[in-house]
Amino acid sequence: MGPKHFLNFEKISNQEFVSIIERGIELKNSNETEKTLKGKILGLVFEQPSTRTRVSFEVGINNLGGSSIFLSGSELQLSRGEPISDTAKVLSSMLDVIVLRTDNHEKLEIFSQNSSVPIINGLTNSFHPCQIMADLMTFREVSKGKNLEKVCWIGDGNNVCNSYIEAAKLLNFELSIFCPKGYEPNANILESSKKFVSLATNKEDALRNADIVTTDVWTSMSSNTKLKDRKKIFKEFFVSPDDMKKAKDKSIFLHCLPAHRGEEITVDMLEDQSSKVWVQAENRMHIQKAILEYLLLD
Repeated sequence: MGPKHFLNFEKISNQEFVSIIERGIELKNSNETEKTLKGKILGLVFEQPSTRTRVSFEVGINNLGGSSIFLSGSELQLSRGEPISDTAKVLSSMLDVIVLRTDNHEKLEIFSQNSSVPIINGLTNSFHPCQIMADLMTFREVSKGKNLEKVCWIGDGNNVCNSYIEAAKLLNFELSIFCPKGYEPNANILESSKKFVSLATNKEDALRNADIVTTDVWTSMSSNTKLKDRKKIFKEFFVSPDDMKKAKDKSIFLHCLPAHRGEEITVDMLEDQSSKVWVQAENRMHIQKAILEYLLLD
């Protein structure tokens, strides 16, 4: 039996998902973190820029007593044509767990198939599961355990949106997506969770009764559409404090960051009382610690 990976939510049970979130909250509220991963070494293989994912994993593994090594894609022999499978075999012989951040999900699959240690998806063009874990930890924390019934997604049907679709099926909540025509989420992922997911034809329907309202930048790192064109296509797909009033009472606004004020959000959205974005960003660190424990502890 091979190592346990964290590539998306396909092989994670509802019980495992909830227990990781609960552990994240427990770690956050602990005055003194037990060194549960003492001696463990985390490798961070990043082919794309990162702020929150990199820092949260580096600080997280150190807090738990382990250490980390950062490996930029441009510094590895991958940049000179070494097969992904060869790199995976070598790195996994020296490390205990690896986070891979890449623009190609197929690379992540190949890497995990050739690794002898757990692989974590630090973001691909298809999924961003660590982000969704932090989002739903944030909701559970600020709502005092209230049941999540509906999430509203406004904007590009990108990798983060795809992970929300998987989470909707896993946790049995409604996901309403309001996106421009031609920018819908992956059709296969959408089909697999169609019972829980709908494509809204207007913003008001998407917002109605939502517990969480969330969005992302108009142009993702893996986008092949120029920003100038996207600004025209996405001009109506933004979130404002007025929009939040159309969602459920005490709904929260989330954004995976970085945010572009004046584009997918109004200039005042992050400072609105409904915004829990800074709590969400901090929670990346706590949930990463819980994910590492989930993969490395029996």
